[in-house]
Amino acid sequence: MGESLTAAEASRKIVNRAYNWILDLELLLVTWAGLVPLHLFRLLIYAMAGVKIGKGSRIHIGARFFYPVNVQIGEGSILGDNIFLDGRDKLIIGNHTDIASGVMILNSEHDINSEDFHATSSPVEIGDYVFIGPRAIILPGVKIGKGAVVAAGAVVTKDVGEFQIVGGVPAEVIGERKSKDLHYRLGRARLFQ
Repeated sequence: MGESLTAAEASRKIVNRAYNWILDLELLLVTWAGLVPLHLFRLLIYAMAGVKIGKGSRIHIGARFFYPVNVQIGEGSILGDNIFLDGRDKLIIGNHTDIASGVMILNSEHDINSEDFHATSSPVEIGDYVFIGPRAIILPGVKIGKGAVVAAGAVVTKDVGEFQIVGGVPAEVIGERKSKDLHYRLGRARLFQ
C-alpha cells in the first residue's frame, strides 16, 4: 500500500507470501487430482489435503477447493461436477445431501465498505437430506436446514429453514417439502464422473 515497513513487518509479509505460494501449489495439485476420473483416487487426494469425507460420499470430477482443511462432508452425500467448496471458514455438509453440478459454496467475501477492502468470513452449514440445484450459489454465513431444497440458479444470502424450498436471486421461500420423514439413500455416483 506504499507505506514504509519495519524489519519485523517485512519479515511477516515475506513469511506470509511464502505460505501462500505453498498453499497455491497445494490447491493446484488438488485441482489436477480432481480431474482424474476415479472417485477413490480423488477421495484419497482430498483426504490427504485435509477434507473430511464421510463413508459412501462421492465428489464428481472437477471440484475446486479453497483451504480444503476446513471442509467437512457427511456420509452418503454426492457432490456434482465442477463445484467450488470454500474452506476459508468452516464448511459443513450433512449426510445424504445432494449438491448438483456447478454449485458454488462461499464463506469469505470482501467488505466493500471498508477502506482496505478486507476479507470477512463466516461458516456455512448445510444439513442432512438437503438438495441444492445446479449452479446455485451459497453465500457466507448461511445455514441450510435439514431437508431443504435450493432451486437451480438461486443465490442464497440468508438462512433456509428445515424443509423449505427456496429459489430466485436473492433466494426467497417458494414452498415447503411435503415429506418430512426423510431416510432415503442417494443412488450411486457415476463411475467415471
